[in-house]
Amino acid sequence: MAQTATVTKDTPFVWEGKDKRGQRVSGKALAVNELSLRADLRRQGVVPTRIKKQRAAFRSGKKPSPEDIAIFFRQLATMLTAGIPLVQSFEIVGVGHEKPTMQKLILDIKGQIEGGLTLHESLAKHPLYFDNLAVNLVEAGEQAGALETLLDKIATYKEKTEAVKKKIKKALFYPTAVLAVAVIVTVILLIFVIPQFESLFKGFGADLPAFTQMVIDMSRFLQAKGWLLAIIVGGAGYGFFYLKKRSQPMREAIDRIMLKFPIVGPILVKAAIARYARTLSTTFSAGVPLVEALSSVAGATGNIVYERAVLRMKDEVATGQRLQRAMENTGLFPNMVNQMIAVGEESGSLDQMAAKVADFYELEVDSAVDSMSSLLEPLIMAILGVLVGGLVIAMYLPIFKLGSVV
Repeated sequence: MAQTATVTKDTPFVWEGKDKRGQRVSGKALAVNELSLRADLRRQGVVPTRIKKQRAAFRSGKKPSPEDIAIFFRQLATMLTAGIPLVQSFEIVGVGHEKPTMQKLILDIKGQIEGGLTLHESLAKHPLYFDNLAVNLVEAGEQAGALETLLDKIATYKEKTEAVKKKIKKALFYPTAVLAVAVIVTVILLIFVIPQFESLFKGFGADLPAFTQMVIDMSRFLQAKGWLLAIIVGGAGYGFFYLKKRSQPMREAIDRIMLKFPIVGPILVKAAIARYARTLSTTFSAGVPLVEALSSVAGATGNIVYERAVLRMKDEVATGQRLQRAMENTGLFPNMVNQMIAVGEESGSLDQMAAKVADFYELEVDSAVDSMSSLLEPLIMAILGVLVGGLVIAMYLPIFKLGSVV
């Protein structure tokens, strides 16, 4: 166990040497020190001619992302399919990874495997990066002797689900970012530009238009109480996200509201159905029993409303109810989806039909996001025009009024 503990603290080295046939070879390796690495290379039949510590390039402290995990599964599946042993595959992927946190994670798992743990047991020790679905599928692959096949399925699953998530983030980020910029520009105008006009208007000696006076009052309020407003808005935002993270009823209420929200709601519904169908297809095709598969499917939907619905479906299926009937009882799935699942159950090809549903709804999400972007662009431009243009008009109204008097 002591050897396993030192694996993650080894130093990365770059080496060059000659093999038994006298051919030049090179590579990267981890070792406690240079002497230890020289001894390891000689045992492998390599005569080292040059060894140096690997220079750390750009070091990022960012945590491994879901995309990193998907790529890791894809690389591991490819290497195992090519016949490379599991531990050596981890060595190659880990040492060569550009992200230090991901490199450490992979080499930690490698050390645990060398210490006697199975792959799924090692992955289970890192729940922040490997969910129950991935762990269960890896375990099924190990038991069936088809680990590379299951790793390939996991990689495909994660790639497709992450693609859907990116589409959703894109759909929500663009309007949010533009509106945030509009608010910032408006605040800057109210705090720094409007006061200049106010000093100019004081010399007019006449009452200002109501709209102009309202804007000036807003400017005065922001200058005097802006700090308080910023604290209130910041506190409200922090409280909202804090409660959303820790309060189950609030999460459910927000998810329900978002599903019914105009424009965005239909996209979230399609994304939840796509994730449900993709996860169901992946788990069922891996040989996981339907009732157990639904446990993994519930957490993968990305929406607490669908998560609770799938858990109710699981209970109904466990008592002998057909999956299609259980889905109909929730009222959350379109008739087309229910019928596709019914055909899959009848024909014994549930995984294939679920995959077709997932493909269809992933395309639907793509199309809906593109349509929403096209729809929101003129709407956002109109909002920007009203905000900024309204301030400009408010400031020039007194000048127009003065001109008409003259």
